[in-house]
Amino acid sequence: MIIMCPNCGGLNRVPDEKLSTQPTCGKCKSNLFTGSPVEMTGEQFLRALQKTDQPLVVDFWAPWCGPCKSFAPTYSKAAAQMEPKARFIKINTEVEQQIGAQFNIRSIPTLAIFKNGKEVTRVSGAMDLGGFTQWVNQNIE
Repeated sequence: MIIMCPNCGGLNRVPDEKLSTQPTCGKCKSNLFTGSPVEMTGEQFLRALQKTDQPLVVDFWAPWCGPCKSFAPTYSKAAAQMEPKARFIKINTEVEQQIGAQFNIRSIPTLAIFKNGKEVTRVSGAMDLGGFTQWVNQNIE
């Protein structure tokens, strides 16, 4: 599986059986999985979308959004529980307006799952941890 380093953006080929052994980046030696969401720019996100094999769970949010703020701890807990099965990404649509427009984000938070470079599902609005992890599991398998 090709995994993008959350620290330097380097691409790393990691065998499936090594995903649970805390693999590190071949370029910067940082852990490839931190157990927390990765904030990305639009450019980083598009690169991850095009170049990696890992399912991407994306939270399109904005800092002024109350539901986004209240959902953030749930999203972080899910990332801690579910990595390395998926990469959890946060895109600030206030800063990355072009990405928000490109992916037709009309309300926030919008949660989307991408596999093999393509969006497979999305939902708008915050969820509780159980509902969110169930939704992710159903759509990344």
